[in-house]
Amino acid sequence: MRYTIENLLLALAMLIAATPAALPRELQLSVDELFARVDTASLAVKSQVTAVEAAQSGIAAAKSQYLPDINTALSVGYDGNALLTNREFGDATWVHSPHFANGFSVQLEQPVYAGGAIKAGVEMARLQEQNAKIGVKLSRLDERYLALQQYLGIYKVLNRIKVYERNIALTERLVSDITDKYKQGMALKNDITRYELQLEQLRLALKQLGNERSVLNHQLCNTLHIDDGNLIVPDEGLLGATYGKASEAVWQDQAAASSPLLEQRQLLSQQAATQEKLVKSESLPKVSVVVGDELNGPITYEVPPLNKNINVWYLGIGVRYNLGSLYKNNHRLKQARIATRKAQEDCDVAAEQVNNRVQQAHVLYLQSYDELATQLKSVELATQNYKVVNDRYLNQLALVTDMVDASNVKLQAELQEVDARINIALAYYRLKYVAGTL
Repeated sequence: MRYTIENLLLALAMLIAATPAALPRELQLSVDELFARVDTASLAVKSQVTAVEAAQSGIAAAKSQYLPDINTALSVGYDGNALLTNREFGDATWVHSPHFANGFSVQLEQPVYAGGAIKAGVEMARLQEQNAKIGVKLSRLDERYLALQQYLGIYKVLNRIKVYERNIALTERLVSDITDKYKQGMALKNDITRYELQLEQLRLALKQLGNERSVLNHQLCNTLHIDDGNLIVPDEGLLGATYGKASEAVWQDQAAASSPLLEQRQLLSQQAATQEKLVKSESLPKVSVVVGDELNGPITYEVPPLNKNINVWYLGIGVRYNLGSLYKNNHRLKQARIATRKAQEDCDVAAEQVNNRVQQAHVLYLQSYDELATQLKSVELATQNYKVVNDRYLNQLALVTDMVDASNVKLQAELQEVDARINIALAYYRLKYVAGTL
């Protein structure tokens, strides 16, 4: 019985060891699906959304300044007996006083005019909310562009892998052909060695590409906050997509209307102007309606003190003015005005920078089409050259070094072609990123 259990455990262990590891699950994503996942999963975007919620609470807090202030006070205590003396502090006489003392007061103060401080405070809170929303846009743009670079990087690696696999298959056939020629005495052993060396280099490059894909896949899974057991597969239709070639003026108009960076700078300019209003309000009077009620006992201003409560209410207009602001606030107001002017200048600088970036991105986008046309022609010529050299080599009219050179030229041309196709998509989305429409 003991041996039977041991045999069962051994068989189970062997079965587990023989079970193949779970294969990565392929996850096909289009660019739109990629962006949707970034928007919902990015921690940076979530953080900015939380900042919007905090700013919205700030608006409610600023509006609460319109509400009246209500102050209450309650006190109880012990009053000692009063001591009476004449003006020369003689003839001292103790006067009995009720010992239990109580006091209660309530005062309501409703602001009527605060020099624009409350209104400016609400405006500032709303601007902070808008700034937080722009932060969401900026984070979304950055996270989308980061994920897109990783996504297109995977696509570029996959296309490079296909090129290497084709060239490895071609090289293997060449090795086989040269081996046959060697057996027939029509080739040298050195010829086989050269192509076997090239084959090993191609296989090493293919393995390196596999590792590069693994790294990019891991990074993209982290960006999307999904299990890195997923093997992300880009959309095959991306290379055949038509992006259009709108003029630079169209893109400049889109950037002027949609760029979060410009929107943020304009908002900072408005915030500086609102802060200037707040500083000005400190030099203006504050007017409020005051209503109050006081209940106190005993009445100690009578002699002897009366053991009674007295209740007094009042209603009036309160005016407060800080005379010190006349000579203290001038420098702060000057500073606020300079800050407003600087914020507007920063806005102009940002507009200039965005204009330059859009122009550069547009030029590089159009250039990517020229680069693709050049690479297509290069592939055509490299393929023709390879066929000519291959035929010459088979007819013993070319050296094996000529064949190796032709193979390398063809390989590089094919690699540059697939990179050029991906670069068109990358240049297009970079243009959208710079314009703020990604």
